[in-house]
This record gives sequence, C-alpha cells and structure tokens, in this order.
Amino acid sequence: MSLPRLILRDEVASLLDLPWEAPLAEWDAGAHRFRELPVGPSRHLVRFLVHQGMAYALKELPTGVAEREYEALRRLEDARLPSVRAVGLAVRPETGDAILVTEFLRHSMQYRRLLMRLRTDTSGYRDRLLDAMALLLVDLHRSGVYWGDCSLANTLFRRDGDRIQAYLVDAETAEIHPTLSAGQRRYDLDILVENVAFGLADLAAYLGRPEEMDQAVDAAESVRTRYEAVWSELYNQPDLIRGDRQAIRARLRKLNDLGFSVDLEVDPVGTRDTVRLRTSVTTRRYHANELERRTRLRTLEGQARILLNDLAEYGAWLEHAEGRRVEADEAADRWLREVYRPTQAKIAREVGPDRDLVQAYCDVLEHKWLLSEDAVGDVGLEAAIASYLAAGAPAPEAPVRSANDPLDPLSALDLEPDPDEIDAGIAG
Repeated sequence: MSLPRLILRDEVASLLDLPWEAPLAEWDAGAHRFRELPVGPSRHLVRFLVHQGMAYALKELPTGVAEREYEALRRLEDARLPSVRAVGLAVRPETGDAILVTEFLRHSMQYRRLLMRLRTDTSGYRDRLLDAMALLLVDLHRSGVYWGDCSLANTLFRRDGDRIQAYLVDAETAEIHPTLSAGQRRYDLDILVENVAFGLADLAAYLGRPEEMDQAVDAAESVRTRYEAVWSELYNQPDLIRGDRQAIRARLRKLNDLGFSVDLEVDPVGTRDTVRLRTSVTTRRYHANELERRTRLRTLEGQARILLNDLAEYGAWLEHAEGRRVEADEAADRWLREVYRPTQAKIAREVGPDRDLVQAYCDVLEHKWLLSEDAVGDVGLEAAIASYLAAGAPAPEAPVRSANDPLDPLSALDLEPDPDEIDAGIAG
C-alpha cells in the first residue's frame, strides 16, 4: 500500500517513518514503544505511542469523522479552550479510514482513577469534578462549540491547585458555530447530565456500592445547576444603584474568582438613579495571566490563585520583618528566589518527573495549612515540607509502585520530563 496523505505538525515531523499505511492493530509492538493506558468506552481502536519522550494517542476511525475531529481540535486550540492537541492525521483513501494523532495530556487522569484513588474524600473531589465539567461546558458554549457527546468518559482531568480542570478529549461529534442558541445549549447540557449520571452510577456499581447509584442521579443533576449559575453570572446585566461601587466590585470579584478576566462598562439607565453593569469576559485565566506578568511562571488558573496568595503573604511578611515598604517587583523576585524555587528543589526528587511540580508546591501549602490548623498556629514552611516528604508526597495522580494496581499504568510511561517543569514552570 502507498503512503497515505499525512498532516504532521512541526513537533511530530519525526513520526513520518511510522507505518501509516498499515492498520493500527497490526503495528508491531516490538518495533514501537506502545503503552497500555486506561481509556473510556470507545467505538474505535486507540493505542498510545511513546516517541522521543512524549506520549501520543493514535485513534483509527473513518476518514470523514477523523478529518472533522482534527479540524475541530485545531480550532479549539486556536481559541485556547481546554482540550487535547491534535498534532497529526494520516488519511488512507484506499481503505476509507484514517489515524488521528493527539498529544497525551500530561498529569491528567480519567474520572475513575481520580475518584477511586480518593476513596476517603470521594464526595469532596466529586464536587470539584462536577464543577469542572460545568465550567468546561460553559467555556465551550461561550465559544460556539456544541459538543454533542459530553461525558465523563470523554473528558480528562487535572488537579489545579485546590480545584480540578476538565479537558475535552473526544471531539468526534463537536460542531463549531458563531454562536449557540439557547436550545442547542440546553440539549448539550441534557446530554451531559444524563452521561454524568451514567458514569457515576457505573463507578458505584464497579466499586460495589449500590447505595451510591441513586445518589449519582442527584449529583449529575447538580451539574445543570452549576452550569446555569455560572452562565447567569456571566451574562446577566444587572441594574445597580448609581453610587454603589461596592456592588460593582463584588460582581467583578465573583467573575475573577471563577478565573474570568473582565472588561467593564457602567451605563446610566434612563433618568433613574441607576446604572446598568455590562461585563465582557475573556479566557478563564485571570490569575494565571497575573501570575505570569509578575513572576513569569506559567501555571493553571487554580494553581495561580494559590501562588498569588502565597506571594502576597510573603510580601506582607517581608514588610513586617524588615520594617519598610517592599515594592511588588522586589517581593515577587525574592519569593521566587527564597521560597518557591528552594521548596521545589527540596521536593523534586520525591515528586519525580511524572508529577506536576507546580501542583506539588500547592499541595505543600495545603499540607502546611492542615498542620497549622491541628497545631492551632503556623508550623512554618520547613516543617510542612519535612512532613509532606515523610508522608511520601501523596497525590491521587502519583503512581502506585505496585503491579496489583490496575489504575497505575502511568508508572510504565518512562516519559522524559518537560524542560519547562524542570525549570519550575519559568517561561522563556
């Protein structure tokens, strides 16, 4: 068979020599570094390939579906929406099928892995997971994306500070429009609620917890409530008392807390003593952009919110300790040099290259807070680091070094560490 029509982005041009003309199932595992990773129910064959220290998902599917999904994922990337990156497409006209190549999302987990590895706190993480699903659908709908098959199985999750970030994985049914109607949004939300209920009930059955299967329906329905609350916060244009700046600041703070940057308009309403607040929101990276501006650190949104709080606390401590005003630039520089980087250096060996080092730093801060609560006083960062390392730097995405854990194929990935993460997330 002749070489198929290939689209390979620059970073994966070295994949040219793979046997694209052969069915994916026939690719020789001895000649290529395939890894077994958990995947949700799929209509198509998916295999994971490790090449030059990076992992890629290869999915074989009909040509038309593959081309639409490749185009949809590229447009989602251009819009900076949370999704996997499409990096290649091999179209085989002779057989009518194609292989779609996407980049494996580092530090991500499927919902089963996340909830099963947190049996002691499943309800808390389940709520964060449902928040993440609602926010993901809001992000997509704001950009005119109709998903059509939104479900837990078609989503990957990353811990993001004290929250969870959701990413679209499967875009086979996605449609991109200039805007979505209320009916399109409502139908997509109905699909999500139904599929989330099924996913949670299926997990309860797998774990032998029949009492949780009924709870799955109520939990899934709460995604609708969460979605509608965020959508209302974004698009309601309330009338406020003309001089009530506190109400305006409170509304902006709510949107910023959700991660949205906001452009603001305040317009008088007729002759009444009221104004109409109009907000225009951009991407959900308010804290991430602010942290990068101040420190050049690139992080997720929830991580950035925690790091900015840590930076603010350190700046206040510096002023108190040195009895002088410390400018914002000096505080940021000293926090990086005296706190953030030294802490990451201490925990890097225990955390290892398969973990998100920025998230591990956030975990240390949470560990410090818990220890301080128990001690009824600040235990200090050094004590928190020592305690965190003594506990094995726990995290649900950390590989369990046991062949008996069916959820732990990630330890076999043997990926090269991301240079940006080795450098503690510093942007070049």
